Amino acid sequence: MIWIWFGVRILDFRIMSKDYYNILGVDKNASQDEIKKAFRKKAHQYHPDKKGGDEAKFKEVNEAYQVLGNEKKRAQYDQFGSAFEHAQAGGGFHGFEGFRDFSNFSEGFNVDMSDLGDIFGGIGDIFGFGGGRGRARTKKGADIQVSLTVEFNEAVFGAEKEIRLNKTVQCDKCEGSGAEPGSKIETCKTCGGKGQTTRTQRTIFGNIEVQMTCSDCSGEGRAYSQKCAKCRGLGVYRDTVNLKVKIPAGINDGGVIRLTGQGEQGRKGAPAGDLYIQVRVKKDARFERVGDDIVSEADISFTQAALGDKIDIETVDGPVKLKIPEGTQSGTSFRMRGKGVPHLKGKGPFGGAHGKRGDHIVKVHVKTPRNLSRKQKKLLRELGI
Repeated sequence: MIWIWFGVRILDFRIMSKDYYNILGVDKNASQDEIKKAFRKKAHQYHPDKKGGDEAKFKEVNEAYQVLGNEKKRAQYDQFGSAFEHAQAGGGFHGFEGFRDFSNFSEGFNVDMSDLGDIFGGIGDIFGFGGGRGRARTKKGADIQVSLTVEFNEAVFGAEKEIRLNKTVQCDKCEGSGAEPGSKIETCKTCGGKGQTTRTQRTIFGNIEVQMTCSDCSGEGRAYSQKCAKCRGLGVYRDTVNLKVKIPAGINDGGVIRLTGQGEQGRKGAPAGDLYIQVRVKKDARFERVGDDIVSEADISFTQAALGDKIDIETVDGPVKLKIPEGTQSGTSFRMRGKGVPHLKGKGPFGGAHGKRGDHIVKVHVKTPRNLSRKQKKLLRELGI
């Protein structure tokens, strides 16, 4: 709730907002690592491609992370609470700089509402007045969320994959301007090149002249004698794009890769959104991943368990000899150091660091012999084992 004192009048702006901390299921004092972990867990839970997923909740979780995962945006959100989302649309809160005395209202007066937006840190934008001056701000393109499936070994060692996207891209004919090459560029006659027009609007302050984005030039202040034939004056068009993606070594199932600027292209030269790739890792019948360790099982004979032996163990690096000491009991686990998954934050070619890996744990099972001959049974009895 925001209370603003205008002389003897109090305006109460009740603005409903989302509780981003509650959406991610974290405390308000949560660290950035805790927020990131919570986001990954929720994104994995609600991803639309997953059975039982929920697209609406997935987008809500992503929205929450875009704010809380950014230190600057989080600080603004924590400071201004429910007004944060609206302030973001108008450029953010900047504090009540240069407060003016409006105790003597007249029934009709002329106020530059862009100035009001500056005075009250963007609150003018909450009412639709617009807090910016000059030409309209360009709107960033939308983010894209996709899923990519990789093999178990590709997640362990990293890989380069190619994905195919259908998205808006910048028009290569007009280079995003929206004008047909060679066409005449003129000053917009409607706004006189300002990018904004003025109209009178009745508000809680009385009759006010409000500056609005020019509808004819979309705030550019320019008009073209001919629109680009390829993009129809939008500066963008839909196209199929092949994109190479590096999968970092050690990424886990459900991990998300963010590629800045690879989302939908914004119109008229506006920046592109981001691409979020959620990685799905196929299961391997031979291995189970536990953190950065890999777990597998092996069967050994009664003789091998009693007398000891060396056996071949299949690892992600290929076959490795494992020494079985004499007297090994069924269910014993052996650890092979450095044969597991590279740590994700390492500095190897795809993210994993050389030498910084988890372990491979082998759990052995002793096979009890069956269908013994009389002689074999007699020998075992003589041995007393």
